Amino acid sequence: MTGLVRMLKDRSGATALEYGLIAALIAGAFAGGAKVLGVQLNSTFENVKTIMRNS
Repeated sequence: MTGLVRMLKDRSGATALEYGLIAALIAGAFAGGAKVLGVQLNSTFENVKTIMRNS
């Protein structure tokens, strides 16, 4: 029982876990932004392709 109490009071891994969660949040935001940017770029290049074909 004392081992469990000691483990629950131990906060040495909490900082690493918090940094890991922050890194995962940043990576998720980056991936979402890249997806939106990719869709917009695809639309832009499709417009350029259409203009070049019609000229």
